[in-house]
Amino acid sequence: MNIFVIGATGFVGGGLARHLAAEGHTVTGLARTDAAADALESQGVTPVAADLDTRRATAVEASLRADAVIYAAQADPEQETATVQDLTRALAGTGKSLIFLSGSGVLMQRTAGAWSPDVFAEDDSFIPEPLAGFRKAAEDTVLAAAAADDDGVRAMVIRPGQIWGPGDHGHMSMIYQSVAATGAAIYIGQGLNTYSHVHIDDVARLFSLALDKGRPARLYHAAAGETPNRWIAEKVAEDLGVKARSVTVEEAEQVWGPFGTLIMAASSRIRSVNARRQLGWQPEQPDMLTMIGDQRLRKLALPSA
Repeated sequence: MNIFVIGATGFVGGGLARHLAAEGHTVTGLARTDAAADALESQGVTPVAADLDTRRATAVEASLRADAVIYAAQADPEQETATVQDLTRALAGTGKSLIFLSGSGVLMQRTAGAWSPDVFAEDDSFIPEPLAGFRKAAEDTVLAAAAADDDGVRAMVIRPGQIWGPGDHGHMSMIYQSVAATGAAIYIGQGLNTYSHVHIDDVARLFSLALDKGRPARLYHAAAGETPNRWIAEKVAEDLGVKARSVTVEEAEQVWGPFGTLIMAASSRIRSVNARRQLGWQPEQPDMLTMIGDQRLRKLALPSA
């Protein structure tokens, strides 16, 4: 299969592109710069010189040359909205596959570090996070395109929890970084807020399954485990021989900034009902705490990091 990955130079998109290439697919990837193109070529991915701004039309043209398109970019809201609209219009009636990578942040709850009992399967209703309204609208656009075009675009959405693995920038990385800033592994409030999480390799396998047998207009969650932030902080503290301690939202903002603090104080819990029942997906790496002690993470705790 010829697969075009938008976002192939990023952490998640890059993992997907490498996985699909290793499976024997012909993979092309959007490259905004010459350096990005060189990096893709070194990984067996053919670069397409384009972007989601002034050269978005080139990206859409590349999608029409592929059998399947994966949108895994981290673009600003305006670029993402425009790109999804252009892709769904261009692919209508082609029979090609389109998979949009979303994230459980669309349903996160602002709990200020408190536990939330709420956990959402793919078809459960929820109140969208206001800052992720554009992402939820993009999901709806993709799913509606397939629903309105039974014999046309085979469009799906995959919504993972927090994605972890080598090179990520998630909660564990941020807690290691907090040691460099404060001398302690910090968490907000009670630290019982929880994100469902999933390893990048398990996400890549879910994309392969969706390309093979995913159903049009379907949403698939990817969740393998859960770890409250306080547990992460306590394990980081144990690894580094420092204390773990609670901080206020205001104190956290001095370390992670307002947006980072918003993420680190929220809960976002999901269940992968459709992914498991319809696609037979089973995660192989459910324990994010296996990353504790990684040298890359330990370096983040150094004051000069």
